[in-house]
Amino acid sequence: MEASPKRAAFVTIGQAPREDILSEMRPLWSSAVQIEEHGALDGLSETEVETLTPGPTAPRLVSRLADGREVALDAGAVKERTVSLIRRLAETDRHDLIVLLCTGAFGDLPRRPLVVESQRVMDHAVAALAPPASRVGVLVPHAEQATRFAWALPHDTIARHASPYQADSSARLEEAARELASADVDIIALHCMGYGETDRERVIRATGKPALLARRLVASAVAQLL
Repeated sequence: MEASPKRAAFVTIGQAPREDILSEMRPLWSSAVQIEEHGALDGLSETEVETLTPGPTAPRLVSRLADGREVALDAGAVKERTVSLIRRLAETDRHDLIVLLCTGAFGDLPRRPLVVESQRVMDHAVAALAPPASRVGVLVPHAEQATRFAWALPHDTIARHASPYQADSSARLEEAARELASADVDIIALHCMGYGETDRERVIRATGKPALLARRLVASAVAQLL
C-alpha cells in the first residue's frame, strides 16, 4: 500500500501563487506532494501593500505580487506578517512541512511541523561547498540589500544587486555577475528565491564561475523530507 503524499505549505513574503518558483522545484521531487501556497500579502489591497513600503534607508526585502510586479517591502513589517502566517499554518496541524520561500532570516519559527528556511539552506550550502578562505560573490535583488549584506560565515564576501523581476533583469544580472567576477570571487550565490535556472546559467556563462541557486538548493532539501 502506497504511503499518502506529504502535505506541504509554501509561503512567500509576497502574494501567492508563485508558479515561477514551484515550476522549477517540482521536477526535482520523485515523490508526490500535496501543495498549498500562501502569501504574506494575500488579500491585501493596493493601498494596504503600499503601507509596507520601506523608507529610503530602511532594510527591505523584495518579492512579487500576484500580477507579476516587483514589490519592495519593509523588512521588519513583512517578516512580522510572514512569521504570523507560518504560526497560523502550524496551528492547523494539516501540514507535514512548511517551506519559507525567502532567503531572509526570520528568527523565531515553530518547531512543528518542520519548517524549511531557505536562508539556512542557502547559507549552509555555501558553508559546505566553499572553503573558508574562499571569496564568495552574492547576488541580491536591490542595491540597499547589497549595501547591508552580512554573512555569519568564515568567508570574504562581496555583494551586488540585480532584480529577478524587472523587464531588463537579464542585462543587469550579467553586469552584476561580471562585477563579481572582476572582484575575483570563487563562487557566486544567487541569494533570492526569485532567481531561476535561466539566471544561474546566465551567471555561469558571464563569469565562468560556479553559481548556487537558492530555489534549486531548497527543492533538493525538500526532496529529502518527502
